[in-house]
Amino acid sequence: MPYHEANEHAPGRLHALFTDPYQAFGNHVHARWDNLPVALHALLDRPVAADVLKARVIHGWENGNFQLGELNHSDHALRRLADLRHVEARYRQARSDGQALPSDDRSLLERPLDDAIAQAEQAGQSIDDLTRNTPARWPTFEQGLFLYTFFKIYHRLTYGEDDAYRSIRCLAARGLYEVHEFHLEEGEFAIVTPAEDEPQATTLLILHESQLEPVSQLLQTCRIF
Repeated sequence: MPYHEANEHAPGRLHALFTDPYQAFGNHVHARWDNLPVALHALLDRPVAADVLKARVIHGWENGNFQLGELNHSDHALRRLADLRHVEARYRQARSDGQALPSDDRSLLERPLDDAIAQAEQAGQSIDDLTRNTPARWPTFEQGLFLYTFFKIYHRLTYGEDDAYRSIRCLAARGLYEVHEFHLEEGEFAIVTPAEDEPQATTLLILHESQLEPVSQLLQTCRIF
């Protein structure tokens, strides 16, 4: 797959388990509570066993806003369900106290976008303000497609999505990744995992801070930890 291409409805590892994973998790599906634990174990058992699972909690976009500088996050190692419950309690306490929510210094999109544009300009490509400020135009420069893909993922996890499931394959500088995006009554989240089995490669569980409690409950129900 060339660097400038991605497939947002690509076959992934769940296609080996379900005839049609796009129809396996909807509220109308009789077997959804048989399917959900199978899917989550297939995606999370390896990183849990290898101690390479991290939660990425996003926050900051509200009321339709999607300014890059407003998107914040915090990353947390997940070794047991109690770790996610602890993160949930930290966010709940910050909300209760009127304090700033936990945030890492690293930028999810703004700084990587600046770096990608700087590299493109150093290579002789001209990037105008319209391209810089229009996410749909980012795939015109190297690494832009990866950033645009995750811009859309973060946007859907913040503002919702009609499809219960979405499978994405995207090439990053570190290799090919699969993104498995779930929008369920029980919680909305995405699991980002290397496309090939790499025992020591980090897997990300991405969710909006409002989803910490329901996703924790879902993982407990499905006995992931």
